[in-house]
Amino acid sequence: MPRITTRDGASIFYKDWGSGQPVLFSHGWPLNADAWDSQMVLVADAGFRAVAHDRRSHGRSSQTWDGNHMDQYADDLAELVEQLDLHDVVLVGHSTGGGEITRYMGRHGTSRVAKAVLLGAVTPLMLRTEANPGGLPVEAFDAIREGVRADRAQFYYDLTLPFYGGNRDGNTLTEGVRRAFWQWSMQAGLKGALDCIRAFSETDFTDDLRAIDVPVLVAHGDDDQIVPIGASAHRAVTLLRDATLKVYPGRPHGLYGDYEREFDRDLLGFLESGPASGRGLTPAAGARHV
Repeated sequence: MPRITTRDGASIFYKDWGSGQPVLFSHGWPLNADAWDSQMVLVADAGFRAVAHDRRSHGRSSQTWDGNHMDQYADDLAELVEQLDLHDVVLVGHSTGGGEITRYMGRHGTSRVAKAVLLGAVTPLMLRTEANPGGLPVEAFDAIREGVRADRAQFYYDLTLPFYGGNRDGNTLTEGVRRAFWQWSMQAGLKGALDCIRAFSETDFTDDLRAIDVPVLVAHGDDDQIVPIGASAHRAVTLLRDATLKVYPGRPHGLYGDYEREFDRDLLGFLESGPASGRGLTPAAGARHV
């Protein structure tokens, strides 16, 4: 299996499919690169090079005791980009992965980046604070920690319902999707999974977003029960220099069914568009453009 070894000795698994301009996918918690398989095939079939990695302590990468925080995730991503010598790359991050690629650009710059996609991303900050009153209370994340510690197998299986909107009237979630999510999640090491809860909930990406100088598509379902749109996408576009906001009415956090098909269409449109904001998409009100 293809891997890189980071400076601190961690082994990071990655997939590398197709050829052309690289599109690098970063997955959400507590999943792994397999969650992006459909999109990797989609973009590789369209003439792009699709790359996706398992974040440290997730999937097939090393389960490290230390380093399970957003700065190290970004540094691991930088090492992957550098070792594969990727240039003009399009970064696509879902949920925690959106935070990872944002911290990467804030920490390592955009000299190798053409544009980015933040899908259901945790940016700029999920935790409710005095400066971020629209965030979620710490008790919400404490409940996640307690659920993972007590019975992570059942917790992950139950999480599929709000994650994909399977608890909404009229939404049919297949058993296969629930089992796939569970299998991916169970591959994450317990220590790394717990550490990552702090990383995705308490990391403030405000300054990282302000530093990004490439076009960014901010895509979010307005019925996202995991990362509510008000404190995330609607705030993120006000901090980015060149943002295009795409809101999917009634759609959940995870890609599934019609939502996945809608996003796939918009992803290809954004990849195939010029250096300006995404073709056929509506720029965010109040977003600044360069």
